[in-house]
Amino acid sequence: MSLFSTRSLAVIAAAVLSTGASADTFLKYGEVEGWKVYIDQEKKSCLLETVDSEENVVQMGLTEDRGVGYLGVFTKGETTLKAGDTEAVVILIGENMYVGEATGMRGNITKGYSGGYVLSDSPQFAEDLAQQYTMTVFPEKDYAFTMDLSGTKKAMAMARECTQKQIGG
Repeated sequence: MSLFSTRSLAVIAAAVLSTGASADTFLKYGEVEGWKVYIDQEKKSCLLETVDSEENVVQMGLTEDRGVGYLGVFTKGETTLKAGDTEAVVILIGENMYVGEATGMRGNITKGYSGGYVLSDSPQFAEDLAQQYTMTVFPEKDYAFTMDLSGTKKAMAMARECTQKQIGG
């Protein structure tokens, strides 16, 4: 296998996230290695979230039909991605490079935050998020940035357990 393998991110329309998971529909389920897991009472599933030292937020979860995962990154810093707009993005996790589109969000998230999300149905993408310790994101217009993924594997396991409990499994 070459140093970089390319996999497509399957992008579909509209996941509505709430940075800080503070909306009334979210209940805290647990916390592990710097990640918080929340129950999304409306979707009957769970999401995980972490906030870094610069107050950037990373969220992961499943779409309402549970067939596609989302990864959202939100910041208090300036971004050029506007609500509903899409732009090309490349995400490097370990040796794998994922190419897709990020959809911008403003307004439906915590005041002062903006950012975007990608949707993926790739099992390898989820596996890389769980197994690797950093992810580097290369947006089309803004500067590249690296996010810490430490603890993701345990947080994803907790979120899976949480979701199973929500659907009666």
